[in-house]
Amino acid sequence: MEKMHFHAAGIDIGARKVFVGLEGQPVRSFETFTSDLVSLKNYLLEHKVSTVAMEATGVYWYVLYDILLDGGLDVWLVDGRQTRQLPGRKTDVKDCQWIQQLHSYGLLNRCYVSEGHIKELRSYQRLREDHLRSAAMHVQHMQKALIEMNIRLPEVLSQVHGVSGMALIDAILQGERDPDKLFSLCHKKIRENKGEELLKALQGHYTAQGLFALGQAYKAYGFYQGQIMECDSQIDSVLQRINRDKNLPPGISEGKRKAIRHNKPHINNLGDHLLKIFDGKDATKLPGITDYNWLQLYTEVGSDLSRWPSEKHFTSWLGLSPGQDRSGKKNKSKSKGKPAVGQIFKQMAHGLLNSKYIGWGSFARRLRGRKGPAIAIKATARKLAAQYWRLIVKGADFVEKGLQAYENIIKKQKQRRLEKLAFELNRELVPA
Repeated sequence: MEKMHFHAAGIDIGARKVFVGLEGQPVRSFETFTSDLVSLKNYLLEHKVSTVAMEATGVYWYVLYDILLDGGLDVWLVDGRQTRQLPGRKTDVKDCQWIQQLHSYGLLNRCYVSEGHIKELRSYQRLREDHLRSAAMHVQHMQKALIEMNIRLPEVLSQVHGVSGMALIDAILQGERDPDKLFSLCHKKIRENKGEELLKALQGHYTAQGLFALGQAYKAYGFYQGQIMECDSQIDSVLQRINRDKNLPPGISEGKRKAIRHNKPHINNLGDHLLKIFDGKDATKLPGITDYNWLQLYTEVGSDLSRWPSEKHFTSWLGLSPGQDRSGKKNKSKSKGKPAVGQIFKQMAHGLLNSKYIGWGSFARRLRGRKGPAIAIKATARKLAAQYWRLIVKGADFVEKGLQAYENIIKKQKQRRLEKLAFELNRELVPA
């Protein structure tokens, strides 16, 4: 093999020390304090290093990456799975030397790293997702406390943390015990449709420990809702800075957007912000994508998807395409991990699995019957991700034609099956 990167360095990052390997030089170690990281940068510049490769280790690489980038170095963040050593040869010193050697021969692939406004947005959005998970945990705590007191709201209300459910819990914590008065706090439609069952559910067996647990969970849930609102405010502020001097493209008007059923962010004109960023390309035209899903994708991969040469490169990076691990007659399944963006597409595909009037829903259900739900969701997510890449890179017309062609193929397949069944049963098809 020929060297592709001369004057290359390899870095192994740890919690306490950073090890640096240069060709023809002994391995140097630096502590992880800021002043030591600046010394590391100066050490690389003194030895005329032009490119650096280091593993993406937790959050330890964040500051070092920025410091080296500010020093004018070409920094490659690489996946740790690409730098695996042979068994019995694993040390921090050997790791940095091995990374340097692989990088110098061009055997490592650069990871995608967000920059600027996208990096800031991703931080707020991921923090928001953490708060949502914490809030969901405390919803379960509220449900558990209610069941312990035999207040059967989870069996009657679709969402205990909805408007009616939270009103009931607040009244219970304020000391109200009369089922009729509690019943009057619910929404009119709930009283009409589930009146008798709801009255029975509100006749609980109250205990001091149950009320205490309910109060703790209620306060914690409210706290995380406040944290989520603060994250929404920060995201809104960044979006306004991005679109400060932008207008909607000609021919694109403010219209009704798809409904966001769960975890809707409190951001004014979220759809308009995204349309301005993507120059009028509307990802919500694709099935299963709402403005909130679109915001999640934007904070993770940005608006320039041309950095992936094709849709196959994009879906492979998402971990949605099958791996290649074949030797002779053995064809193994090689996992590509679970990137955050791939999980977002899987969540959208899971919603399509139950859709009745979308062609991809039919595709997912047929595949689920043959391969199981996990493979069906992954395959549908891959199809959705490929269409998203086409929409952003090649435009809406390309995608709409592709969707229409797919719908026509499905109709023709149904027609052929129907004709085959009629022939087997000796029947004749008559158009309606």
